Amino acid sequence: MRTVYLAGFDVFLPDAVAHGNRLKALCATYGFDGLFPLDNMAPKDLSGLALAQWIYRENVALIRRADMVMANLNPFRGAEPDSGTAFEVGYAIACGKPVWGYTSLEGSLIDQVAVGAAADEGASHMVDAQGYTVEDFGLNLNLMLACSARIVVGKASDCLARMAQDASR
Repeated sequence: MRTVYLAGFDVFLPDAVAHGNRLKALCATYGFDGLFPLDNMAPKDLSGLALAQWIYRENVALIRRADMVMANLNPFRGAEPDSGTAFEVGYAIACGKPVWGYTSLEGSLIDQVAVGAAADEGASHMVDAQGYTVEDFGLNLNLMLACSARIVVGKASDCLARMAQDASR
């Protein structure tokens, strides 16, 4: 059975362990073995930086062990995906793992965050509320995620269905 590392901010949910178990059960229905970051039980004597470093090492080891990664790329604490999840996607790509991501956002970044146009040296471009240029590639995520991972608009189950479909080819 192929293993899937389940990346995402789901680890911050109030019922994170139960949610992880539901995701792992969902993986099994599609023929995958889910690896959830909270599968690792931290030693009780760790806290602060030592605990953070332990979590980092264990999650990276799970990614290396996995055959592929599925990432929850929905916005978290703002307009962008969770930065830890973005790191995990990049790490998995660097390790040569196939990565799938899912998000409920269909519209382009322009649709999601642009508030107006700005003229700069004769060119016009869209900007966000802070005045930063919003890239206009027609993608629903930053190009570094959208071009490195297979993106599914929908839920985890939609993503797993596409992963299973592609695995059967």
